[in-house]
Amino acid sequence: MTATIPSITTTRIRSFDGTPLAVHETGEGRPLLLLHGLFSSAETNWIKFGHAARLAAAGYRVVMPDLRAHGQSAAPHDPAAYPHDVLVDDALSLIDTLGLDDFDLGGFSLGARTTAKLLAAGVTPGKAILAGMGWQGLTGWTRRRDFFVTAIDRRDEVKRGDPHFMAVAFMKTQGIDPVAARLLLDSFGVVDTDALVARDVPVLVVCGADDQDNGSAPELARQLKNATYREIKGTHMSSVLEPALAEEMVSFLTT
Repeated sequence: MTATIPSITTTRIRSFDGTPLAVHETGEGRPLLLLHGLFSSAETNWIKFGHAARLAAAGYRVVMPDLRAHGQSAAPHDPAAYPHDVLVDDALSLIDTLGLDDFDLGGFSLGARTTAKLLAAGVTPGKAILAGMGWQGLTGWTRRRDFFVTAIDRRDEVKRGDPHFMAVAFMKTQGIDPVAARLLLDSFGVVDTDALVARDVPVLVVCGADDQDNGSAPELARQLKNATYREIKGTHMSSVLEPALAEEMVSFLTT
């Protein structure tokens, strides 16, 4: 990417229950709220590989929170800090605190799943982006949740070659608190897919050609009322490195 790297400002807000969340911003213009993936952070998902810079250069105020139990946000160990669908409530609280009214919304993997839940709950962005997400990642989340719970529980014994190895390695690299992450995983509710597919918000479904971690992205696009599907290079992990991810987002948002 050739976009000049803009400055990143970081503030801390109190979510609906008082939990401190770190919010990173760059650029000026139309607000774009982006939610990162599980065990990741705003830095890893959106900033490090130039996506935030490209979106800011296209005229967006890019708002990137670190999700609860991730990045620079708090990672409490009290189970009471992880009520049902807490990430949805955190996002709604952030939207209210920042006074976001006319804005766009998107996410990668867990962030895409949270975006889908927000759409199903009636949040109405101008446009939405579901990256690194397939239909089965919304309808069959229990399997994915169990996979990550096992990765956390076996984190000290998993060896290379184990199907959980990459998840454990990424979690450790990102400095994820395993106690907080496990509590967070237990908070996830099902997606109301009937409500989701009834929404007419324009949606970009963008996914790596070799990414099947959350099922079929083309099937997700077919299920939605007003979706566009775009394929980029990469797996679930490597597609985040691709400049094409930001380019597809910019193309969708600006046309």
